[in-house]
Amino acid sequence: MNDALHPPVVAVAGLTKRFGAVTAVDDIAFTVAEGSTAALLGGNGAGKTTTLSILLGLLLPDSGTVTVLGEDMLRNRYRALPHMNFSSPYVDLPHRLSVAENLTVYANLYGLENVRERTLELVRDLDMEPFLNRPTGNLSAGQRTRVALAKALLNEPRLLLMDEPTASLDPDTADWVRGYIEAYRARTGATILLASHNMAEVERLCDQVMIMRDGVIVDRGTPRGLIERYRRRDLEEVFLDIARHRTLAERAAESGGNGGSGGDRDALSAAP
Repeated sequence: MNDALHPPVVAVAGLTKRFGAVTAVDDIAFTVAEGSTAALLGGNGAGKTTTLSILLGLLLPDSGTVTVLGEDMLRNRYRALPHMNFSSPYVDLPHRLSVAENLTVYANLYGLENVRERTLELVRDLDMEPFLNRPTGNLSAGQRTRVALAKALLNEPRLLLMDEPTASLDPDTADWVRGYIEAYRARTGATILLASHNMAEVERLCDQVMIMRDGVIVDRGTPRGLIERYRRRDLEEVFLDIARHRTLAERAAESGGNGGSGGDRDALSAAP
């Protein structure tokens, strides 16, 4: 993708976040180009959620810079936040409010003028009519996932951050949701950054993958590029290699090659 034509919507440099003696994110850097879909991958505790929280302005880093939609998120995040949103099935909406009430409340919080029209459009698109008036706390996990996605799309964000976008959905519904996300990006030119443990989903949706381990980005590339460089059948096998401490450089060192330490640089420069 030509960065001159597609300037970065997200630019992170030197980002570090500590919680006491634990370094959750350790001096990472990456960009996400306009109109692309990128993934942050990694096992539990790798630093994905902390990174997304910093991008949203929910956490302040100990050091580093974060620029979103051209705005410094440490100083001027109020300028970027109206054009962003976040979806996660693990962040509950108010349980006592119905789906319709929740969407109306959030639409008003986002300052939408066409609240009813936009809400009904998403209800139709995401097939939520059968449970529209049901208390959100009484929904199934899959239904909550769809409501979370609808909430995140209310303001038609230019940057959409997603955590496990198809969690708890059956295969048919999950496939439909992925198609909806692809169509949304194509229609609006939005940029999407997601965290997912579904490697087939990442292969389908993403132009760029960044794999984290212990707070560091240990490798990155396109899904196909990573699969080919690791000589694996799919991205899940690449993920397992890295989760088990086997970057390209580490695999080369194990086999007596010239691999060494150095994190991102060695992993990117090593050839199979």
